[in-house]
Amino acid sequence: MEGTISLTTKAVGYVTAEGFDEDIEIPPQFIHTALHRDIVRVVLHPRVEGERQRGEVAEIVKRNKTEFVGTLEQSNGSLYLIPQDQKVYVDILITKGAPENKAGYKALVRITHWPDAKHSPEGELLKILGRAGEHNTEIEAIVLDKGLDPHFPEHAEDAARVIKAGAKADEAAEIARRRDMREVLTFTIDPDDAKDFDDALSFQTLPNGDVEIGVHIADVTHFVKKDSPLDQESSQRATSIYLVDRVIPMLPETLSNDLCSLNAHEVKLTFSAVFTFTPDSFEAGKPITIKDTWIGETVIYSDKRFTYEEAQKILDDKAGLHFDELYALDKLAKKLRAQRIDEGALLFDHDEIKFILDENNIPIGVKRKKIQDTNHLIEEFMLLANRRVAEYVGKKGHKENVAPHERPFVYRIHDAPNPEKMVELVDFVRRLGYKVKLKDGTIDSRSINALLKEVEGKPEENMIQTAAVRSMAKAIYSTKNIGHYGLAFEHYTHFTSPIRRYPDMMVHRLTKEYLAGRQVPAAALSEYQSMAEYASDMERRASEAERASIKYKQVEYMGARTGQIFNGTISGVAEWGVYVEEEETRCEGLVKIGNLGNDYYTLDKANYAITGSRTNKRYRLGDRIKVKVLRVDPVSRQIDYGIVE
Repeated sequence: MEGTISLTTKAVGYVTAEGFDEDIEIPPQFIHTALHRDIVRVVLHPRVEGERQRGEVAEIVKRNKTEFVGTLEQSNGSLYLIPQDQKVYVDILITKGAPENKAGYKALVRITHWPDAKHSPEGELLKILGRAGEHNTEIEAIVLDKGLDPHFPEHAEDAARVIKAGAKADEAAEIARRRDMREVLTFTIDPDDAKDFDDALSFQTLPNGDVEIGVHIADVTHFVKKDSPLDQESSQRATSIYLVDRVIPMLPETLSNDLCSLNAHEVKLTFSAVFTFTPDSFEAGKPITIKDTWIGETVIYSDKRFTYEEAQKILDDKAGLHFDELYALDKLAKKLRAQRIDEGALLFDHDEIKFILDENNIPIGVKRKKIQDTNHLIEEFMLLANRRVAEYVGKKGHKENVAPHERPFVYRIHDAPNPEKMVELVDFVRRLGYKVKLKDGTIDSRSINALLKEVEGKPEENMIQTAAVRSMAKAIYSTKNIGHYGLAFEHYTHFTSPIRRYPDMMVHRLTKEYLAGRQVPAAALSEYQSMAEYASDMERRASEAERASIKYKQVEYMGARTGQIFNGTISGVAEWGVYVEEEETRCEGLVKIGNLGNDYYTLDKANYAITGSRTNKRYRLGDRIKVKVLRVDPVSRQIDYGIVE
């Protein structure tokens, strides 16, 4: 049977295969040459009653990747790459392109030959990144290790410049054929450090008292034509990457920050969803009535660029530029949010931790970005636009009489959670003193939302929220619509961020075809499905790179504070010690068993605790404790804490 193998840092493999409720365990001696996320063929071993099904890798069907980042090390006259990813359990012998005097440098290497597990894989050196420990070297290493590209080829930059230079030539004709909304009040609300503006909102009261709200999205696909070299480049990238110190955009900045970006005081071409609401939609206790939804190409003029904080201050002060419009939008957004919750949506609000870096990219402080009403305001109107576009394609009849399910489209889907994971979540939160009811193998959304509300502001909030998120399936892109469990939507897509997500570009192109009354060949379905799967994978890689860059700065931040004492919460327990998350920065580190004092500790898996046999001292998940930073290891990204009694 075939499946994807996932490896632990101890080189134990787990293969996900169809027809098996649980993963097949592959002990280290039977991994052979399989690496993390390879597609493998597995031979099953005889099953031992009461134990997990085990097996052996018989064949590597497809490598997940062959290029690896690590640190060069000299040994017995040979040069090896020590992989950065701790799930890569072997060092790579450099047999081609080995440089001199580069031990201690980070490099990118491609495995070229690996006949069996008895020998080290052989590799070709592709690139020296720089000295290990240097900021730019480490960031580039993180990006390359995830199979992402930190740099645009010159031809892509040139193509973007050509597009910008030619944009003015057909602007008048293009504006003439679009719905002109330049006279309607329009503004953007974004983070204070945003440079690319995908979306804007417009607001106007119509003569009959109805209110028209437009969600205007940068019309990227007007400029980036399908299958053009720049389209191929952006499809390969699939997503922008948001790292601790920089953004690696999906499109060259000539487009992402300039031509396509909905910058203030500029005329822009947009693709819009415009909604007409009845006046009583804004009143408490009255239903929301959308009289009309119009989807099409527009031209806008952005009157103002707000940051979330600026818009929030206007709402809080009940005065300021465009207060009336912001207040009306906020009221409606709150009603839309309440309606979603009533329909079963899950609410995973999470304050964002951002490191403040000095001019040398050294972390000197931490800033916690709180979720505000203005964040929810933008979120609700983006969700509405995404939902209505998906419904237009997925529900509405077509003049060519094509059934909605036969119309190729890219949905954002989210499956219902695995019942086993729900049981684990219930058990986990129960050990922390919280109750959640399990019914028919699942937890209803109201119970999860109530739990998240109950833990708000408590030390274990982040831990429980993380556990709840991990118990869910991952949202992905697909041409097969199964709905979105977390949002409680039957139809959902990503339409609102084409500057930074390639699936949104696909959605724009397909929606334009259907609006024009044209069919998309059914044969294109497999192409779109393949691209949807690829985009989901690239999204995962970008997310992993973002987390790795944050972890790198967490380790650096704590390394500069060796010997200092912090408040923390026990976030995990294991035979080798307890994991502690520092409260302010969420820097997780390990208190090793040897640093817990002169005692013999045993693990109580059922109660997420370890207990000292002599002192009876007990450390349990969720306990608040004080820790001292003992040491950090920048290479393994590990922080060692000690308990402060």
